[in-house]
Amino acid sequence: MKRFHWGLLALAIVACVVAAWIIYVPGPTAFASGSTVALGDYKGTNPTGVPVSLASGDIVKRGEYLTRAADCEACHTAKGGVPYAGGLAFNLPFGTLYSPNITPDKETGIGNWTDADFINALHKGIAPDGSRFYPAFPYPSYTLLTNDDVLAIKAYLFSLKPVRQETEPNSLAFPFNQRWGMMFWSLFYNSNERYRPNPSQSAEWNRGAYLAEALGHCGECHTPRNLLQAVDNKKKFAGAVTAGWRAYNITQDATSGIGSWDLDTTAKFLAHGHVEGLGTASGPMGEAIDMSLRHMAPEDINALVVYLKSIPAIADTSLPLPKTMLASGFPTNQEIAENARGAMIFAGACAACHGWSGKSPILSYADFVGGRTVNDPTARNVAQAIIWGVTRHTPNGVVTMPGFGKAYSDEEIAAVSNYITARFGAEKSRITAADIKTIGKQASQ
Repeated sequence: MKRFHWGLLALAIVACVVAAWIIYVPGPTAFASGSTVALGDYKGTNPTGVPVSLASGDIVKRGEYLTRAADCEACHTAKGGVPYAGGLAFNLPFGTLYSPNITPDKETGIGNWTDADFINALHKGIAPDGSRFYPAFPYPSYTLLTNDDVLAIKAYLFSLKPVRQETEPNSLAFPFNQRWGMMFWSLFYNSNERYRPNPSQSAEWNRGAYLAEALGHCGECHTPRNLLQAVDNKKKFAGAVTAGWRAYNITQDATSGIGSWDLDTTAKFLAHGHVEGLGTASGPMGEAIDMSLRHMAPEDINALVVYLKSIPAIADTSLPLPKTMLASGFPTNQEIAENARGAMIFAGACAACHGWSGKSPILSYADFVGGRTVNDPTARNVAQAIIWGVTRHTPNGVVTMPGFGKAYSDEEIAAVSNYITARFGAEKSRITAADIKTIGKQASQ
């Protein structure tokens, strides 16, 4: 009997250890060598705030830069809506969340919020009425922001024109509609601590870490989540599915990540979302570049690159090395026979802009060659781009690919998606009409 009891105890201990490992998440910069210190004890250049060129600006000007760096507009603006007035729908497996109005309207926005209210929201995920925010609002990242930076963001938002726009109620299934439960989630996954620099790393690295982890919250999209839906830094930046789109691996793995990109290439992609031979950002990443990254100072882009280049490589075996050769000529009869419907749709709706070779005859932003999206065997982002379209800011103005989600059936979108990956990618995809129906509903709207 004693042996039985000891066996149960050992089993319970093992179960607790396994559970602890599953729910444990290391800090965002725990991968780096050296230890961190409180910001007040750091002797190097202050990694927080705005670039030196803006340091003498007033609080609103500084807040504008920080608000853009934090990419607030992307989530707090409905498609076709007024910036920062909220209403963007986040479609989740257990219901729909709507982003709130953060203009200074006193009735439907944040016009009555005090400094303390705003700090509590960004650092603790707590609203002025005491209710808890869901981590779709990335307060576990924003908690790293200094009070000065948080209040500068508030000053900028309060300088905007108030917009009266009620936020549609969330429609979450039980028990996810119980906001009070986020109190316990936050105990595990919100440190409620400000950014701690690492003296063992360079000034650029520390600035890049603050930009990536606190302001840009890159891990919220590019890092997988654990069973409790917390960002799992054990797989830091290894890629994840966000808002129905695949946020790709941005670790230093040379095959599935960005390990083969040099410093200049990485900086160019972050600043413009496009590099010839490597493709064009679309979906949420395209929005992040257009609304946030392209407005950042060159020295901050460079700091981000220094930090990204320090992230350990994690291989994603589902992603092949991108094909970089142009497709030759027009499709063969055999290629057409393998996917006649996809070939026909591509010929009628895609070839004029994207080209038969993968090199656009119109604009390099429409090139397929070398792009991660067409080399993704899931074809998820190819399909999403077809369904919803793509709008991007280029040096020569805004360019738009229209969405075809209402023009073509799910079967047709699946067919042309599979045709594109087969012709221009390293591996064929086998996405189905059922997949199209599912992923189309996951995108933020």
